[in-house]
Amino acid sequence: MLKAISITLALVCLTLYPFIVYFGLQYTSVKYVSILLITLVIVRLLVSRQLLKRMPWLIPASVLAVIALTISTWQSTEIGLRLYPVIINTVMAITFAFSLRFGPSVIESFARIGEPELDSKGVWYTRQVTKVWCGFFIANASVALYTSLYTSLSVWTLYNGLIAYILIGFIMAIEWLVRQKVRNNAR
Repeated sequence: MLKAISITLALVCLTLYPFIVYFGLQYTSVKYVSILLITLVIVRLLVSRQLLKRMPWLIPASVLAVIALTISTWQSTEIGLRLYPVIINTVMAITFAFSLRFGPSVIESFARIGEPELDSKGVWYTRQVTKVWCGFFIANASVALYTSLYTSLSVWTLYNGLIAYILIGFIMAIEWLVRQKVRNNAR
């Protein structure tokens, strides 16, 4: 039970990462915000073995995040705090791209959880969806980098804490609608 609570708490906090950074920097120093976030990243790694099996990209992303956050702590600069969304999106783009090259694609792996006997059309479709996600992660990492380097903390928080999640939801909704249409046309 404690493990489940720890995993949930770490995931919720890391999802709210931009808001933790924004509000944390309003009331305390970069050092303390960085230490809190390093702790959350490490807790997520230590208690979420099941999650890591499904999302192995979390390990390199977490290591890079801890490095960036540690630099922020030592240098007392918020840039390491701001780079977390860039790191996550870049590692996800690389992971999805490698899955296209070496197979199976990330989306195919997810699809096979619910449909183990995926036919060749399903495999083709999941590869196309994986390509869309690669493009999204590259674009999102680029915007996150821009907001990290050239915008105020408020704009960075708005994009990385709200707009990026809305875009993810939008892509998921469109993909779901397209998938329903493809399934209906196949029948």
